[in-house]
Amino acid sequence: MKSIILKLKKSPLFTRMNDEEIESCLECSKSEIVSYKKDEMIFFTEDKPKKLFILIEGSVAICHDSLAGKRNIITTINHEGDMFGEVFLFINKNEYENYAIAVNDTKVLQMPKEYLYSGCSKNCTFHTLLISNMLSILAQKAYYLNQKLNILSSNTLRQKISKLLLRNSSKDGNVILKMNREELADFLNVARPSLSRELMKMQDDGLIKIDKNKIKIIDFNEMQNNL
Repeated sequence: MKSIILKLKKSPLFTRMNDEEIESCLECSKSEIVSYKKDEMIFFTEDKPKKLFILIEGSVAICHDSLAGKRNIITTINHEGDMFGEVFLFINKNEYENYAIAVNDTKVLQMPKEYLYSGCSKNCTFHTLLISNMLSILAQKAYYLNQKLNILSSNTLRQKISKLLLRNSSKDGNVILKMNREELADFLNVARPSLSRELMKMQDDGLIKIDKNKIKIIDFNEMQNNL
């Protein structure tokens, strides 16, 4: 159990909880650790959302099939403590809009939906904290999606890049992104070669300086004028 709790402490759902509180939370909620083999389904599109899923080990692909039957990977869950399937628990959908499949041998914590909706009869402080953390996570996701929508609604790729870099830069111009070049291209919904070309053009125009995987904004005023 200790190794499981160490992994769960990486999840924002258990922020500000100590080991004993996390263990009590798992017992009180009657959560289960479920193992899946590679390519085994964790939930299907037509399943009714009843559980919150938290990755313990392994990797999970969230997918959606086209009408032609082609699998499209929406996202991959591969960090210990990452959650998935949580949005569908709170929007009164009778089924998922996608499905989850184990990319390799995987372990997942499954927490019943009911435990996230209200406090228990014992008025446990850790239960209240868990619900508070869940609300914070959903608020952060809503904010993130709003920010992404604002960026993607830009008319040009340069505008998209400028908005993203400005919002993630320090006062001295250093850009702090938790995405590699491929992930950045996916976020902006553009091909990676197109992103690389535009970044090089922005460097040639004196807006930014690129040093391997690091980006520094050189001309804040001109970049803001691009918006």
